[in-house]
Amino acid sequence: MKTEQEKQVGLPENAFRPLKEGEKYEPLMSPSRNYPEVNLWSVSWGIVMAVIFSAAAAYLGLKVGQVFEAAIPIAIIAVGVSSATKRKNALGENVMIQSIGACSGVIVAGAIFTLPALYILQEKYPEMTVNFMQMFISSLLGGVLGILFLIPFRKYFVKDKHGEYPFPEATASTQVLVSGEKGGDQAKPLLMAGLIGGLYDFIVGTFGWWNENFTSRICSAGEIVAEKFKLVFKINTGAAVLGLGYIVGLKYAAIICAGSLVVWFIIVPGFALFFGDQVLNTWNPNIVTAVKDMSPETIFSEYAKSIGIGGIAMAGIIGIVRSWGIIKGAVSLAAKEMGGKKAEGNIERTQRDIPMKIIAFGSIFTLLLVLLFFYFDVMQGNILHTVVALLLVAGISFLFTTVAANAIAIVGTNPVSGMTLMTLILASVIMVAVGLNGATGMVAALVMGGVVCTALSMAGGFITDLKIGYWLGSTPKKQETWKFLGTLVSAATVGGVIMVLNDSYGFTSGQLAAPQANAMAAVIDPLMNGVGAPWALYGAGAVLALVLTYFKVPALAFALGMFIPLELNLPLLVGGAINWYVTTRSKDESVNQERGEKGTLLASGFIAGGALMGVVSAVMRYCDINLVNESWLSNPLSQLVSLIAYALLITYLIKASMSIKK
Repeated sequence: MKTEQEKQVGLPENAFRPLKEGEKYEPLMSPSRNYPEVNLWSVSWGIVMAVIFSAAAAYLGLKVGQVFEAAIPIAIIAVGVSSATKRKNALGENVMIQSIGACSGVIVAGAIFTLPALYILQEKYPEMTVNFMQMFISSLLGGVLGILFLIPFRKYFVKDKHGEYPFPEATASTQVLVSGEKGGDQAKPLLMAGLIGGLYDFIVGTFGWWNENFTSRICSAGEIVAEKFKLVFKINTGAAVLGLGYIVGLKYAAIICAGSLVVWFIIVPGFALFFGDQVLNTWNPNIVTAVKDMSPETIFSEYAKSIGIGGIAMAGIIGIVRSWGIIKGAVSLAAKEMGGKKAEGNIERTQRDIPMKIIAFGSIFTLLLVLLFFYFDVMQGNILHTVVALLLVAGISFLFTTVAANAIAIVGTNPVSGMTLMTLILASVIMVAVGLNGATGMVAALVMGGVVCTALSMAGGFITDLKIGYWLGSTPKKQETWKFLGTLVSAATVGGVIMVLNDSYGFTSGQLAAPQANAMAAVIDPLMNGVGAPWALYGAGAVLALVLTYFKVPALAFALGMFIPLELNLPLLVGGAINWYVTTRSKDESVNQERGEKGTLLASGFIAGGALMGVVSAVMRYCDINLVNESWLSNPLSQLVSLIAYALLITYLIKASMSIKK
């Protein structure tokens, strides 16, 4: 009998359980036949999706610190377009569109966590140089490394461990791709929600009809509480962030929000209570104000979020320890492939990878390009610094590849920011030890971090694409080959978008939080200038991560909440609560499931529409078109209007999701 998951997705009976001895998995597209996969249609649409979603994901990621996974909405659009144009045998084409287009989310995640920190630090150190080619090349080389390092592990995660990992995002994307007959109907609510979410966020970003945040400072009592007791409440009322919360779900949204509430309602007031008269400037000599005279936001920025940084770093270490067995097993499998004598023609179509000898040569060649990039651009001709940097990038990228793939396979979330933070700390300490410091050292560490972060992000995201292809019967070699094109397009797009957003808003203005990049900048600044880093706060966060892990609480999610601003965490909880509500109201589980799926489509529309129109607003500001009335936004009434608009948006999401009766 099929499980509920198998009924939902429509795959063969043994798609979600380990195979019995002698049993073989037969995908929907037979290994003995060739299907339309790579052609002008699939490649063109894949490139279009990569460009659109790179721009949208970059804006949303820099605004709220979370990059939405593009695989599901791209799959929906691919199926909808192929259904509307009545294409036959489009399943293979749609897998390829999704695979090429999904480069957007992973390249964006790698870039925005590190590279905007160059602009952030440039305001403090004008001698630092930042240009498009640095961002483009670091993202491109990192993405290529991620693809090459993951391919030897494909069979381990996708085939050998068949049925052992749930692959939640791959499951959802596969569900969309196999429901060809429903493609047009699925695309309609996505399009409608995209229009509503896009218009909603465009009005806020371009015209400022209402404030994008509601805060407890709206009245005098709230101001008094904030200044006297260091307690403040904030929530972003945007459509894209609400949709993101729905996708994240109540469990992880609650954990992220719990970390945020601990920081803002316990740690920040606690600092003011216990260190009120002291000037804590050991790791930042520029601080001359006593803690009690700081605003809650300043206490958070200077002290509290460093605890979250320590927690993220420890979560990355825990991930490597847990994945060590996987690393050894997959390396052994890849070594056997390298020494194998099977001809390519003897391997069935659905198991053909790019040959391991080409992977080995490609990896060496890419690392040589990294070396040249570091030597001529980043390290300014210093061979020692270049070699040390290359060894760090290659070693960390390879070791953490399996951690990223394992995380995606199990929970669908890639802890790339924690692993990158560890990379930056390690790189900063080692590069200072070999004589590279100051502004030049900061640029070097951040570019190194950008390469590593993009490589790990790509490795985690690509394993999802390969699992989708395995379930459906695509040719891995084609997915792997054309993934390089998607990486090239996405790297160019995200580099341009980062430059536009910096010129339009700036990453220190508060309009774009860029929380990960700000965290990275805060970490390497003291390390590269000989100032003592807040090791005590990092240590407290590390201990907290160990305690959380002991009690089986996801330490990474909790620690992320500790350094992402409160106003961007609370909407996640609202969206997660809506998800829980619409999926639990009926006594019929199938109705709850369909409502949840429709809500996912609507939330994806909010995310895509809101983020895309956010980019449009940024381009308008870049062109000196600013229609926002700042005096109105400073009026408390603008926050009340914001709350009313937010309530209407929530009502629409709930009502539209629950329109399914049976």
